[in-house]
Amino acid sequence: MELKSYFESTDGTGILSTADSNGNVDAAIYSRPLFLEDKIAFIMRDRLTHKNLESNPHAVYMFIEDGPGYKGKRIYLTKVKEEKNSERIASLKRRKKDSNPDEDKFLVFFEFNSERPLVGDN
Repeated sequence: MELKSYFESTDGTGILSTADSNGNVDAAIYSRPLFLEDKIAFIMRDRLTHKNLESNPHAVYMFIEDGPGYKGKRIYLTKVKEEKNSERIASLKRRKKDSNPDEDKFLVFFEFNSERPLVGDN
């Protein structure tokens, strides 16, 4: 199944993991990815995940499907560009209520590197 279709039709929990240039790791809950311009994208605020990507462009998005057992995907990504406070961010947001509308928001684009199942290997 194509990734875009998979994420549009599958419910679950997503975790985006990053590390800074010193290897200090972070993991944060993130919604399902956006698929734009042949890239995978996430909307993020200027917090630890975004700061890590400034010094190390590599990330892993782990998606755990709802339901019994351990099903899902691990998607390996590399940041290629970002937009800050663009009008496109407001149109793409899934949650329309914003608890801090004045905080900077980034639309961060990633190149797809590889995919592995949630458990085990290909």
